[in-house]
Amino acid sequence: MVVVGLVGWRQLDRERFEARAGRHLRAWWQRWTVYAPRMPGWLRSCALTVPDRDPGITVQVNPFRRSAIRPKARPRPNDLPRVVAVRSGGSWDEVHVKLIPGLTPEDFDASARRLAVSRGVARCQIRELTPNRVSVDFMRRDLLTDVVPCADLTALAAVPGEQINLRKVWAGRTEYGTDWHVSLDGGHTLTAGSTGAGKNTITWSPLVSIAPAIRDGLVRVSGIDPKGMELAYGRRVFHRYAVTSRDALALLDDLVESMEARKVEFAGRVRTVPVSREHPRELLEFDEIGALFRYVGDRKTREQIVERVALLTTQGRALGFTVRGYVQEPTKDTVPVRELFPRRMCLRVPHKNHVAMALGDHAYDRGAWADRIGESTPGVGYLFGEGIREALRVRAGWVPDETIKALEAFVTGTADQPAVAGQLLALPAPAASPAGGVA
Repeated sequence: MVVVGLVGWRQLDRERFEARAGRHLRAWWQRWTVYAPRMPGWLRSCALTVPDRDPGITVQVNPFRRSAIRPKARPRPNDLPRVVAVRSGGSWDEVHVKLIPGLTPEDFDASARRLAVSRGVARCQIRELTPNRVSVDFMRRDLLTDVVPCADLTALAAVPGEQINLRKVWAGRTEYGTDWHVSLDGGHTLTAGSTGAGKNTITWSPLVSIAPAIRDGLVRVSGIDPKGMELAYGRRVFHRYAVTSRDALALLDDLVESMEARKVEFAGRVRTVPVSREHPRELLEFDEIGALFRYVGDRKTREQIVERVALLTTQGRALGFTVRGYVQEPTKDTVPVRELFPRRMCLRVPHKNHVAMALGDHAYDRGAWADRIGESTPGVGYLFGEGIREALRVRAGWVPDETIKALEAFVTGTADQPAVAGQLLALPAPAASPAGGVA
């Protein structure tokens, strides 16, 4: 009767059944039929044990020889980490393991791939819960296989710009099925990814989410687009826009001058400039940042561009300036100011060492397997750094072409006007820029 009742409850109200009973029943079943009997063997196979380092030695003496015989080590119950709890959701199992003296969370990080193979899943994530307890998370079902839609512009039409929280901007979904938010209020972000990895979704998805703030003048977006294609499709969203190295330098000079003016105005009055229509959050989207840092233009112009970006990333946070850069090759030679971007994201890259360049030395060991992302999942990437110990896998919301055009109309208050091929749309009544050369 109990089983029949549970089956009927699940059929009638699956969501409530999952929240109240399903996940608990599944966790109990997984613990005692999968993890309790099998986890010890997996841990031994992955060398996540502490051997007896001081076994006794038996000495046997006879008239002909003396021999030292080491007895066989007997397994002890405290040689293995112990499973203390299991939680099971719709797509992940969380196995809480208590460590034993001699093991660290980093030992589990190094064995994450082997544990995933032992469990027969594509991904295993290690999370440190307490100094002596970790959660070994096994992904049973990939929630990022399907395309994630971007925010709905029609639902944002009646939202005042003041209600947009720039510290918590919706950008997509995480591998755990939760919303992924990014902060545009301070802190700069560098995103690395190969061609076709989905860097454009990282650009456009947050812009759609903050459309009311752009429309109401609380956020002012500037774009540097060396390819002249990616950002040009939504040209009217940008207050400043540049393609060539010379125009990019003029745009950066304009931003630096604005930053210096805020320094003078707010020095000694506040520690962080509040966002307002008079002093909006200045957001710079710098596509293919490596092109203007290393390849395009003369050497002097390239050095000046690097210098301006360094000024914005070191001084702009409290003054209301945010830089988001995108690069294919995240080497130090390509992006010499790489360390000035505290927030990092790595999309699909061709080599394992690119992950370390983009996210840091320990990112790959802690689950940022960006070289294994498939070409069929653009916008999927890993976050690491600035308080994130475990690499978090996310997928940005997909922004189709018609949504970009709708975003233009939304933020400018004009009817959607299709762009003529090869022609850049002019800004609606742009403010005069003190620096020349900006498109």
